[in-house]
Amino acid sequence: MNHDDNLIVGLDIGTTKVCAIIGMINEYHSVDIVGIGVSPSRGLRKGVVVNIESTVNSVATAIEKAELMAGSEVRTVYSGIAGGHIEGINSRGVVAVANKEREITMVEVERVIDAAKALALPMEREVIHVIPQEFIVDSQEGIRDPIGMNGVRLEAEVHIVTGAVASAQNIVKSVNRGGYAVNDIVLEPLASALATLKDDEKELGVVLIDIGGGTTDILVYLNGSIWHTGVIAMGGNHVTNDISIGLRTPMQAAEEIKRRWGVADSELVDPDEMIEIPSVGGRNPTQIPRQILAEIIQPRMEEIFLLVKHELEKKEFDELLSGGVVLTGGASLLHGTEKVAEKIFELPVRIGRPQNVGGLVNEVSSPEYSTGVGLILYGLNARPEEFVENRGAGLFSNVKKRMTSWFGEFF
Repeated sequence: MNHDDNLIVGLDIGTTKVCAIIGMINEYHSVDIVGIGVSPSRGLRKGVVVNIESTVNSVATAIEKAELMAGSEVRTVYSGIAGGHIEGINSRGVVAVANKEREITMVEVERVIDAAKALALPMEREVIHVIPQEFIVDSQEGIRDPIGMNGVRLEAEVHIVTGAVASAQNIVKSVNRGGYAVNDIVLEPLASALATLKDDEKELGVVLIDIGGGTTDILVYLNGSIWHTGVIAMGGNHVTNDISIGLRTPMQAAEEIKRRWGVADSELVDPDEMIEIPSVGGRNPTQIPRQILAEIIQPRMEEIFLLVKHELEKKEFDELLSGGVVLTGGASLLHGTEKVAEKIFELPVRIGRPQNVGGLVNEVSSPEYSTGVGLILYGLNARPEEFVENRGAGLFSNVKKRMTSWFGEFF
């Protein structure tokens, strides 16, 4: 197999599955998907690595499958990070424009971003992303790109995403031990947003709800910028667990029943429809109304959306989301999920599927691949860069470099 420098690899290390997607940069500077590999994830709980060995195996298996499909070798990956330890905060920095011409250059922009991210973080936390929201020049607000403007005082509003150093290091370690290097660590819902959201939605105000196996990630865009990131420690696995208890069936069978027959809104089920449930210990399978399954699933999906709604209300974003709600992630595939979300949020809801890529489009068109595809799109915007082999203590030393890539994307 040959190695091609035009490859970008997105590695979504999730609670339920590890997914590696290989993209190739084409002559139009967009990406064609050339390889996909998925392996069951055994080593994560609620989005966080709890067993390095199991994670290494899952990562290696997923990447090898993708390499076989692409016919190319992979050296480096963009890896996602998620989990309950992720926190997003909004911060503001102020600097004086010190040069003689009073003209704002990249130097002032970097200084004001540094000022905004000068937070007193505990030892065990690190900055993962610094995302500019808007700049203010001499109290004129709403400026996207201040470079070249004149002024005396420059302010920046930024969204800072922080995470546990240990969680990030364990992801890097798992990837390194599999024989690959990590280019960058990217917040998973941020990657999903790159793959699924439209620009007009981001301008109008939209909430992305990425429902994974172990966690549900939230991202709020207002006026084209990120204003909130949050994580709810509940996801599709909780639904499976409810089915397992409610129908007295093993988790694996419960997962299959959910995928095959699951409905999130009981109103969508014909009351006379029956489904077959495999039973435990070799007894004969039983028949139950599909309605019963829907009545087990619906309360849990409602609970997830109510928790999201509560968080949006607490931060006072609930009135600002004219762009509505976009659902993505594996659990958004449950039939009727949109309907449940519409009732709870009283906003337009759509399912977000990966877009903006070519190649094996049909193979990655499911919401469960949003993060993997988004990581590739992030990588496309972040190139060129030196590869980071083993980032230990200075794990996020490339935040400055990452800033420059964000500027490319925002302005």
